[in-house]
Amino acid sequence: MAKRLFDVVCASIALVLTAPLLGLAAIGIKLTDPGPVFYRARRMGYLGREFTMYKLRTMRHAPETDGGPLITAVRDDRVYPFGKLLRRTKIDELPQLFNVLRGDMAIVGPRPEDPAIVRQHYSSTDLETLGVRPGLASPGSLYQFTAGDRLLTGADPEARYVAALLKTKLALDRVYIRHASLRRDFAIIGRTLMAIGAVATGKRKFRSPPEMPAAQRLLAREE
Repeated sequence: MAKRLFDVVCASIALVLTAPLLGLAAIGIKLTDPGPVFYRARRMGYLGREFTMYKLRTMRHAPETDGGPLITAVRDDRVYPFGKLLRRTKIDELPQLFNVLRGDMAIVGPRPEDPAIVRQHYSSTDLETLGVRPGLASPGSLYQFTAGDRLLTGADPEARYVAALLKTKLALDRVYIRHASLRRDFAIIGRTLMAIGAVATGKRKFRSPPEMPAAQRLLAREE
């Protein structure tokens, strides 16, 4: 109950504070690439329930009909120039604050995945991440943002994501789930904001998240 109240209050305040930024981003999208402002993505949520997650559109119009990979590569031709800026600064994720208000998501929690990736690549232990609401930020998503995205190279970024990143990302989020608290949520929010600022100003190398040793022990036990 306390976490849900925290989520609603934080999302409401964040929406008010970022409304001008969302407006400017929407204008930028309309001026730089034809098509809708928002992108609607199907994601797997709490207890395996699918929901529609909202983002500002960063890819060229109607990429979902192009038969492209589910995962965005480092240099993905589908992302138009202004979209790259939105992705690098995480402004494209701001509409998910509406998902938080609706109860689909939390401020802090494992990042929701495409249902196809969950069905094809999650182990029984990975499904632990579906036992809580997915979130805007988590140790796993921070690791992907600061270190993992650069691994998504080659002709098949989805295969690369599954092979090189997914298990570590999920293990980090399982560590978070097992030790979740509002204090940790505040810390992860702070770490996320600092990482976004650092990436936006050009930083490219980051330390491993503090949850990494525990995540590696989880993975070692499951090999």
